Amino acid sequence: MATAPRGPEGTESFRILYEKEEDGRWLAEVPELPGVMAYGESRNEAEIAVTALALRVIADRTERVKKPPKAIRFV
Repeated sequence: MATAPRGPEGTESFRILYEKEEDGRWLAEVPELPGVMAYGESRNEAEIAVTALALRVIADRTERVKKPPKAIRFV
């Protein structure tokens, strides 16, 4: 699993990359979390959807390793 870049005071930072599809939808992806991508009718909708999915993946990872997460941020 990829390690997220470290931000201020040990905060894990996750990049969100955006791409506008030919059909007008937006695709948002968090490269540090493989498979975490989501579509939206607008860039904002895609950002909300991918952030929610990323948080679910981080929560699952937290439960598996039985270790509390550090502070996180999306950029």
